[in-house]
Amino acid sequence: MLSTGTQLLCHKNNLVENGFYDSSHCGEAESESPGKKMILQLYAVTIILFDICVLLFRIIYHVCLSIYRCFIPPPMRSVEGEIVLVTGAGHGIGREISYIYARLGAKIVCTDLNLETATETASEIRKHGGQAWAYKCDVSDRHSVEQTADIIKRSLGNVTILVNNAGIMPCHPFLSWNAKQIDQCVDINVKGCLWVTRAFLPGMIEEKHGHIVSMSSIAGMVGCKNLVPYCASKYGVVGMMEALHEEIRQDSRKLDINFTTVSPFVVNTGLCKKPTVRFPSFTPILGPEAAAEAIVASQRRNERLLFIPRHFFYVWKWTRALPFAVDDVIKDFFKTGLEPHDD
Repeated sequence: MLSTGTQLLCHKNNLVENGFYDSSHCGEAESESPGKKMILQLYAVTIILFDICVLLFRIIYHVCLSIYRCFIPPPMRSVEGEIVLVTGAGHGIGREISYIYARLGAKIVCTDLNLETATETASEIRKHGGQAWAYKCDVSDRHSVEQTADIIKRSLGNVTILVNNAGIMPCHPFLSWNAKQIDQCVDINVKGCLWVTRAFLPGMIEEKHGHIVSMSSIAGMVGCKNLVPYCASKYGVVGMMEALHEEIRQDSRKLDINFTTVSPFVVNTGLCKKPTVRFPSFTPILGPEAAAEAIVASQRRNERLLFIPRHFFYVWKWTRALPFAVDDVIKDFFKTGLEPHDD
């Protein structure tokens, strides 16, 4: 292995290609005098120390900016004229998100497995002067997603805001889940996000801007009893969004495509039938309207992660830094969860 000083000399002499050192060309570097090697090593240490200082400065800057934004949130971006596609738009949070974006001047594409409910959402938007279209789409079926995406692109253009909202939440002890329920949970909750994102991301790349919002859950950040496959699917959504952010961030084309992952607690949409809450004021059960308002505002402020309610973010961050046993003690104290129920 070449010394740091030798590597720097090889790099100086253009003997480095694609990040690898070809030692067969470094004989001259190895034969340098001890004095010159010491200078090169000192230079290398100086560069490393400088990089560390820059790193610390950037960390401090972003921490300070984050604290500042806690008190003064960033301004909201306009979504007027954007083409917004919402999956699961026929009811609950998806329907309310569609209404809010329509009031803000966006063009709304309502998709749902149930075309009738998606059409109801679109009709309500048009009744109030907005622009909306309804399409049937099974997010768990790749061919259905690709067909729908092709029709939408030819009819309306490229979608620039995508809301991955469709999902299901069976609630049983793990060993009572049958194979069909597990397949459906994974296919809809996480593979559905992958298929839909894969279908519409190329259009955003073509436009050089866009935003993808994906619904995870508190159960995608913290394990919950009776929700083992659901937790696995929602953890998968978090991983997908983090990896997508990293791919786009490192893309040489410098695309203005952003990502927001949403992790709500219990929202009264009918999916959570038997929630248990010890402190309702601290862990409130919200209506879909309030949740949708928070989600749209978070997207417009370009926030990467949204907890609903927001203070759950700080609880989650704090507990992640503590021993696992403390995490268990806190869960036992709050006594929050879901009891098993039939779908």
